[in-house]
Amino acid sequence: MDVIPPQGWKNLWITFRARITSRHTVTFLIATCAGLLFVSSGVTAAGTNLRTGGVENLRELVIERANQTSQVASQADTLQTEVGKLTAKFVAPALTAQIAALETQTGQTGVTGSGLTVTLNDAPRDPNFLLPDNVSPDDLVVHQQDVQSVVNAFWRGGATAVQVMDQRLITTSAIRCVGNTLLLQGKVYSPPFTISAIGNIADLESALYTEPGVVTYRQYVDQMNLGWNVKIRNTMYIPAWQGSLPQ
Repeated sequence: MDVIPPQGWKNLWITFRARITSRHTVTFLIATCAGLLFVSSGVTAAGTNLRTGGVENLRELVIERANQTSQVASQADTLQTEVGKLTAKFVAPALTAQIAALETQTGQTGVTGSGLTVTLNDAPRDPNFLLPDNVSPDDLVVHQQDVQSVVNAFWRGGATAVQVMDQRLITTSAIRCVGNTLLLQGKVYSPPFTISAIGNIADLESALYTEPGVVTYRQYVDQMNLGWNVKIRNTMYIPAWQGSLPQ
């Protein structure tokens, strides 16, 4: 039950309650937006082990998932626009720093720091070389699962920002392969593939070399001569997400 304040404090009380209500509204919208992004991330980030079985209709699957991601991204963009309007209008200045921190976590600001850059590449091709019976052409190329494993390792290692090729990753970023090319946020890339992360170098290295998918990939590096290069970067810059959030 609400307590009715003295008459002299009535205006202040009304103002206080209006601010509390608006903050609850903003918090609800932020939570809704974040939940939508994380659900989308969980759906789109699941990898497929192409080396152990293959996937039928891969191209159709990639296109379908890309369309789904685009639809969810559009909904999230609408929500964030509303959150931004309410935040600018109602949120107290004391929360500005917290909002800025959230913007960094969601990829809306550029990040500078030390970290690692990993480069993955297909094995060299020799048209005169016959593959052994237990080796298929799929074993000689970099797949989505390989790139995703490096990305997963970096997040697990506490990365503050991750970039694949020229694109900053956010929670809805979905990495898919079409043959030996990558489809990322509507753009197609050919190998070699570079994945960069900013964070504590020791933690990133530890997570990278213990990630199961990376361990498997490095076995193929030794057996099939797939490309693998890790470079320590004392200073690098990963720009903010260049698209809308998202569109």
